[in-house]
Parts: sequence; C-alpha cells; structure tokens
Amino acid sequence: MISRRGIVAGGGAGIGLVVAWGLWPRDYAPTLVANPGETAFGAWLKIGSDGHVTVAVPQAEHGQGAYTALAQIVADELGADWRTVGVEPAPLNPLYANPVGLNALFEGMLGAIPDAVAGPAPMLTGGSSTIRMFEEACRTAGAAARVLLCKAAARRWDADWAQCRTEAGFVVAGAKRLRFAALAEEAARETLPEPLAFGVQGAGRLVGTSVPRIDTPAKVDGSANFAGDVRLADMVHAAIRQGPVGDSRLVGVDRAAAERIRGVVQVVETPRWVAAIATTGWAAQRALDAMHPRFATGLEPGRGGVVDSASIDRALTAALDAPGIGMAKAGDVAGPLRGAGVVTAAYRVALGVHAAIETRSATASYRDGRLELWVHTQAPGLARAAAARAAGIAEAQVVVHPMPVGGSFGAALEHDAAEQAAVLAVTLKRPVSLVWSRGEDLLHDRYRPAAAARMAARLAPNGRILAWRAQIAAPATGAELARRIMPGATTRAATAMARGDAYAVGGALPAYAIPAYAIDHHVADLGVPTGHLRGGAHGYTAFFTESFVDELARVAGTEPMSYRIGMLGGGARLARCLSTAASLGGWDGGVAGSGQGIACHAFRGSFIAVMAEAHPGADGRPVVERLVAAVDCGAHINPDLIRQQIEGGLIFGMATALGAATGFTRNLADARGFADLALPRLADTPDITVELIRSDEAPGGVGELAVPPVAPAIANALFSATGFRIRNLPLRPSA
Repeated sequence: MISRRGIVAGGGAGIGLVVAWGLWPRDYAPTLVANPGETAFGAWLKIGSDGHVTVAVPQAEHGQGAYTALAQIVADELGADWRTVGVEPAPLNPLYANPVGLNALFEGMLGAIPDAVAGPAPMLTGGSSTIRMFEEACRTAGAAARVLLCKAAARRWDADWAQCRTEAGFVVAGAKRLRFAALAEEAARETLPEPLAFGVQGAGRLVGTSVPRIDTPAKVDGSANFAGDVRLADMVHAAIRQGPVGDSRLVGVDRAAAERIRGVVQVVETPRWVAAIATTGWAAQRALDAMHPRFATGLEPGRGGVVDSASIDRALTAALDAPGIGMAKAGDVAGPLRGAGVVTAAYRVALGVHAAIETRSATASYRDGRLELWVHTQAPGLARAAAARAAGIAEAQVVVHPMPVGGSFGAALEHDAAEQAAVLAVTLKRPVSLVWSRGEDLLHDRYRPAAAARMAARLAPNGRILAWRAQIAAPATGAELARRIMPGATTRAATAMARGDAYAVGGALPAYAIPAYAIDHHVADLGVPTGHLRGGAHGYTAFFTESFVDELARVAGTEPMSYRIGMLGGGARLARCLSTAASLGGWDGGVAGSGQGIACHAFRGSFIAVMAEAHPGADGRPVVERLVAAVDCGAHINPDLIRQQIEGGLIFGMATALGAATGFTRNLADARGFADLALPRLADTPDITVELIRSDEAPGGVGELAVPPVAPAIANALFSATGFRIRNLPLRPSA
C-alpha cells in the first residue's frame, strides 16, 4: 500500500496556504475502498482483475471536466489504456483537502489555514483549482503505480525493471508483455524507489491530447444519476416552502387541505419552512400549494424592514457615501485626483442568480442511528457537518454520497437542501427525496451581490493613467459565505468586516501598470443573502474596470486595444491575448458605428481577452453577434476541456450581461422562473471563436476565466455601435 504524507500543490496562487497546510500534522492513511477483484494503489487509483483502472476524484463534476482531467493525468503517468479508465468520488479524507481552492474562492481573506479554521482545509471544488491543486498528486500516484507494475513484471521476467515500460495497459520489455490486471496484486507489494521519475517508461502520451470525456456517455444516454434521481425502497417525496428573506417565520398552514390530496403522508413544520411529504413529487407539490403556507415577514419596526429594489439601491448609495476600507493602495492618489480634469464614472450591478439546470435537491435515509445522504455538493465534508448539526446527530453517523451536479455555478457550496432532507429523514424514519421547485430555487438563492462603483482617474497629457481610484459598494459576501458554510472559521472570517472583505472586491485591482491607485470597499447591508456565483466578484469588478478603461481610452483619443497594451507595462501574456483576439476578430479599432468592443482580464493564474460585436435590437435589447476569445491558461492537460469551459463561460458571461438577474419586492425575488431571467436562447447564441495560446507556464484556472470580461466587452461594443454608454448590469439602454 502506497502512503504519501500530505499534499503538495503545483505553482500558481495559494502557495502561502499550501505552506500553512504543511504545518499541520497530517499522516493520513488512504481510505480508498477496493472492491472484490480490485487492488488499491494508495489514495488515488485502483486496478481491477479485468484491467479496469479507477481513479478517485475529490472534485465535484458539474460540467467543468474534473472527472476527465484528473483521471487523464493519472492515466498519462501510469501508461493506461484510456478506454479502460473510470472514476469514482474520493472518500472523505484530509488527503484530498484543497487549500488552493479555499484561498482562491475567498480571495485570500481567510489567511493562513491554521489561524482560520479548526482543522485542515476542507475537500472543496471551487476557485478553478482542480488542476492547480491536484496535478502533482495525480502525477505522483500514476508514476508510483507505473513503477510498481514495472517492478512486478521485471521480477517475473528476472529483468531490470528500469528497462520496462508501460503501454496502453501493458508492461512491456522487448517482446514480453503483461497486462496490468495480471500484475496488480503483486505490484502493490513492491516498494518505491527514491526519487520517483515522471514522464518516463512510456508515460506522457495522454496529457495535452483531447481524450473523450468520461462523463459524456452517461449524460447522453440518460443513465447518469443526480441527487433527485435516487430511488430507495419505501422512499417518499418532499416539496418545501420557505419564508421570505429576512426575519420571517411560519405562522400557519391549512393541514386539512393538504391531507385531502391523495398520496400525502405527512406535513412537517419548522419555524422557517414547511414541507409536504407524499408518495410522489407531484402529490407533494400539490399538497404544498393547497396548504397556502403563511409567513410573518418581520416588517414591523425593529424586525428587519422591507427589502426591495429601491432599498437595495439606497443601501449601495449610502455605503458609497460613507467612508470605505482601503483594500489596496500604491502611490499618491489624493493629490492627482483633486481639481478639474478628473475623469469619473459610476456603475451599478443588480443581484445575480445561479439558475442552474438542477435545482437544489438531496435524498436522505435514516436507519439505526445512521444517516445516509445523496447530495450534489462542492464540499462533501462541509455538507456532512451541516446535515449532522441540523439533524442533531454525530457527524460520524452521517455518510455522504457526492453526486454529479447538474450545473452549479457555486450554488452547490450551500447545504440548505442537505440540512432539510436530513431533518425530514430523521423525523419520518424513512427515506425521503427533497427537490426544490424552480420558484423556490430562485426565491431562496444565495445571490451574486448587487454592487456599485464610483471610478475616478487622472490622465497624463499623453493619455496614460497617472492615478486610479475605485470605490466599490458591496456586501461582505466573503465573510457571510465563510460563516455560513464553514462555521469552524473563527478569527479571520469573524474580523473580515473590520478590514474589508477581500472577496467583495476580488479582481478590482487593474492589471495595468498604474503608478498610483486605491481600491476601497464600502460595506453595504442589502438585507439579502449573498453567495458565490461563477466568477465571484470578478464578474462585476471586471465590468467596472474594463468599461472605465474603455472610457479613458476614448478621453485620451486612443484606440482602446492599443491603449490597453500600452498600459500593461510588462504584462506580456495579457498583451498577447489582446493582440490575438483583435487579429482573429478583425478588430477595426472600435470606431463609431462598428459595434466592436474589447476587454481583458487576469484571473486564477490565467489570462484572457474577449472581443465582442453587438448592437441594439429592435426591442432595445442588445444583440450579440460575435464573441472572440484568446486564452493563455498555461500548459494544456486536455485542450477540448479548456475550449468547452471557455465557450461555456462566454455564454454564461453573456447571460449575466443581458439578464440572469432579479429585483426584489417586499422581501421576495421578482424572478420566479426561467422566463423572468432573459437568458440567451439557442437562437441568440453568437458566433464564437476561441484561440488557445500555447504556453509552457504552469496551468492556471479555466472554469471561471471567460465570465468576467464578457459583460464589459459587450458594453464597449454597444458604445461603439450607438455612442451611448451603458453603465448598469444587466445591460439595458433605459438604465
């Protein structure tokens, strides 16, 4: 059995957290379970007697390709036949902790791990960290198994193991060949040499190629099971309704009306929600509607007040008018930004919704003091802890089965459905499937925060930016998210408000070489729960920054793409992205009437530039005709996965630019269904071109990379088409 002490991360962001993680005692034994006919090789892979190779993947698969990418790295070093490779969720074990993802998700605000949480970093999918965190561990696992297989084969052949190699699931030495399956048991008893060599003995044939995705066949033929698809003996179905945001409580339901619905089993009430339980999901939903649950919304003085779009807008304005907290500063900003000639602009962003294709759901079973939970989650250990707390049982008595996620965009970081399903299963003493309705999912989302910015800059006579100030009003979403999903977070999360919330202004520091700048966070209390949406705060800070840079280029009388490159200083990778996107897109300088706009962003160790072509439609809504992206994300593990994530990110960014938002009325979200979100349809999809720039740099993040620059690129394109600057998201001329 192979044992590795701890985790080592590759290059990129989060190295400080990895060092801090290294301070923890962590001699954790692998807990990967080998089924009959399988041999486990440490914590990452198993080889079956029929030749199959199973890779344990600690990351949730929600479309980003984690199952394929990590398995591909292991198979590459192992020398496996890709057709024989499969995956399974990794067991809960600190060996799979993800400090890089934690650091990226919270923009470093939690600081060093030992000072931030009561224990090691959690298993976590987030922060575009899959490859950055786990590439080296996967390579090591594959290389170690390869060496052990070669040593086992050499022992049989009485040969030098160093002269053996692996090829498509065989160990080969000259004309001699043995299948992995025939050697696995013997190989597990061999010992590893020091140091372990990588990329030798037949390794290195899969990485960099676009091998087929592992998860595609099951999704195409419908055999892929999600949390809401789980079916257990004696299972019932639950429909749930929760109170409005703020201080609300359940005050009444019509139980008699619910009990008249055929198939109803029980009604379960708590202070914050009520659930109807029935033999079918349809009956449960009908019973819930028939009950007409009533909630006291806490609107009287001293109990929260009304939350609506106007109150959110007032809260952002009040926050901007109050003193801010300095988050980043260099040089003298106050002096240059006095007097005439200062360029200013103000921007606003509405609340954003997740609207994933799979609404929040969980299936739970409670028997003999043991709770089993099937749930889509980006943090299985945190989901287990949350379910245990809600059900009032020990964490050790909870077993979590992480399911594939039907989209997420950050929603699966939340554990509401897991907690509710756990309570229902313990109450009913029988398996229960809970699936939120689409309306419930939108009404009780953890929204991307609404935000506002006041931007100011002073230009030199040659047009260069001498001083830059960004005042950003947004709630302290990072601290809120940490307290909600990681109750063990103590010192750093609790004091985040006092020193500003790094998450809330993530991405606000421009990539440009500006001699004097100041980034201030103005904490706003919106009265609405907020959380992580794909791209995080970068989704609005890039809109502020790249729209304002475009405005400055116009003031300076300079073509916007060249203006950006000139301001980058030594930022060669971002400059190359800009020039590549411009060349591929036929950039004409964004002249009046052209409908062309450009924007760029650096994110999670990767770089991207997006050129958009857009114009107002007959109904006033923007029409996006074309998106061209040039991407430098370091070395490529699987080019097709990268391209898919960039294409998906462009569409996602377009959705958040044109819709995917909600207002509020009397503590309830206005959006109740897809029809209210103005999401792009297939007919609205623009022509998309993605160019992957070859690089030998360490892999950077990809999953969120394409989202931030799309909205400013479209906004800049609309300005060049109309001469009218839209400074609000979603982009509406009336704004």
